[in-house]
Amino acid sequence: MISRRNIRVKVMQLLYIIESAKDPECFKNLVQQLENNFKKTGELFVYLIYFLTEVAKYAEQDARIKANKNITSFEDLNVNTKIAGNQILWQILELPAIQEAIKNQKPETIIDRELVKKIYQNMAVSSEYKNYILVQSRDARQEKAILLFIFNQFILLNEDFEAHIEDYFPNWQDDGGLMMQFITEIIQKPNSSSFPELLSKDKWMFAKDLLVTAIEKKAYTMDMIKPKLNNWDAERIALLDMIIMRLGVCEFLYFETIPTKVTINEYIDIAKEYSTPQSGHFVNGILDSIHKELLAAGKIEKIEFKPGH
Repeated sequence: MISRRNIRVKVMQLLYIIESAKDPECFKNLVQQLENNFKKTGELFVYLIYFLTEVAKYAEQDARIKANKNITSFEDLNVNTKIAGNQILWQILELPAIQEAIKNQKPETIIDRELVKKIYQNMAVSSEYKNYILVQSRDARQEKAILLFIFNQFILLNEDFEAHIEDYFPNWQDDGGLMMQFITEIIQKPNSSSFPELLSKDKWMFAKDLLVTAIEKKAYTMDMIKPKLNNWDAERIALLDMIIMRLGVCEFLYFETIPTKVTINEYIDIAKEYSTPQSGHFVNGILDSIHKELLAAGKIEKIEFKPGH
């Protein structure tokens, strides 16, 4: 399931895009734009499942191609297709939500069949794969292990795959780490996966409220941030840093279930990862100063923190 950190990043990125743009059309239907961004995360997840499936299923096509050669060898007539019947993979494919998503998304229209073939061929000569097909029985742990091996070693680390996925999913760089987590979870526990609820109702409300609050309270939060900049001109501060600090102040004031310590730590980490090398320290200093001021003035009211919020 998408975490609050992922949500913060997506809200930050959308604010950065619209505030960097000169086209006023970018400021229309922002909540819908945010919802579409989360939808793209779900579509990326489905495509990765589909791609992994096609690599596994290629074993059957490989067997047919080799069996139809004019001159065949013993190996040509005995291609092992065990991976195509991987029980864990078929448990995933039989999930109604996955079937519906594949039907609606039509990933077959964008898949690179030649790339699927190349990845299968690379996988087929690996010692791990050879050891897997040597065992005639099916053990759930081995079924899971080989899928994770294929995904992590032959799909994610393939430069051609990365180029391919970036062509269709611009969110790959930001969501790639999240996808590794999601794919691992669904392989480990295919029948208890939270898909398609990658974004629960309460998480969506948090995302929408954070976006709307950051926009509506921009002037107010900026008035709180500017006095803390000392000799810095607000116009010269990186836009991304300003957005990160505004989001932090919004959480201080308007999100009563989120502890201030969590807010500060989250936005420090986001600043370090997405902005400049100095941004983490800078954001920490400003948010900490504002937090102390608000606390002293009795303007921060937090209710008891509940796990999962």
